[in-house]
This record gives sequence, structure tokens and C-alpha cells, in this order.
Amino acid sequence: MSTTGLDVFDKTIQTTNIWLDEIMARMGPDRQVAWHILGAVLRPLRDRLPLDDAAHLGAQLPLLVRGLYYDQWHSPSTMNKDRHQEEFLARVEHGLRDTRLVNVHDAARTVFAVLCKHVAPGQAEKTARVLPAEIRALWPMPLGGQPEGVAQEIEDKESAEAAQDDAKRRARQRAKESAGT
Repeated sequence: MSTTGLDVFDKTIQTTNIWLDEIMARMGPDRQVAWHILGAVLRPLRDRLPLDDAAHLGAQLPLLVRGLYYDQWHSPSTMNKDRHQEEFLARVEHGLRDTRLVNVHDAARTVFAVLCKHVAPGQAEKTARVLPAEIRALWPMPLGGQPEGVAQEIEDKESAEAAQDDAKRRARQRAKESAGT
């Protein structure tokens, strides 16, 4: 029997409740807090992903969760460049500021586990691959344990990007020094 009169709404409510139940099983029995945890982790994840990857992940989400995922999305052209777990978790913590005290590390790990369980395996792996190693470490095994064949490639790319940033910074510093002489 249909609760809302529309099968698509009934299905998304049922699926969302399954996700919330899984979050509550690990984070406590408060459905409101589980909903806030889900959004507080999904939004920083979305903002950390390249635009195409963020859209592909969003397409895998149940309709209600997709609305939560895209809530507060301002500019698709600006990707958050957090590289460290502490920065990512600080964004999650900010999203949870109006709820009871929650361990943000556990919250992120829990939501990532729910995502890995319910989105297509290829999409979960692709999402994990584009994250910096420290943030990817929050994903459940095997994705958080370095996806096979990809871990070194990602580490090399991150090292190369960091070296480029350092080289640019040094070049700007030399330019300032030579302009001052």
C-alpha cells in the first residue's frame, strides 16, 4: 500500500530510512541526528570532488538523499582543495554544530560505509580514487586501504601537485626579492 500515493516517493522514503537506520546503528538511535550526520558528511565530500565526479555520485543517491547532498551548493566551479583529514573533518564538524556532540571521525566513516554499501561499486571506487589519501583513509576497506593499482598513482599525483605548488611559491618569492633589490 502506498503511503504517499506516488511510488517514487515511497521508494525514496524507504531507501532513505534504510540508510538512516544504518547510520543510527553505529552513531546512536536519534533519526534527526542521523539525518544531520548524513548531510554533514555528504556536503564536504561533494565539495571536495571534481564537478563531474560530484554529479556522478549525486546521481546514485536516493531522491531525498540527493536533495540533502545538493543542499547549500553554491558554485559548481569551485572545488574545495582540502588535502588533509583534519580539514575535511572540520567541515563535517561545522555541519554538525547544531546537533548533539558527535565523533566526526566516526560520522565520516559511517556515512562512507553506507555509501559504499548502497551506491554502485564502480562509483564508490571512483569517488574514493579522486580523494586525497588522508581523506580516502576514512573509506572502508578495501577503498580506504588504498584501491589496488591506484594508490601509488594517486600518491605520485599528489606529490607532483605539491611540488608544483612549492615551485610556484618559490618563484613568487624570488620575484618579490628581485623586485625589492
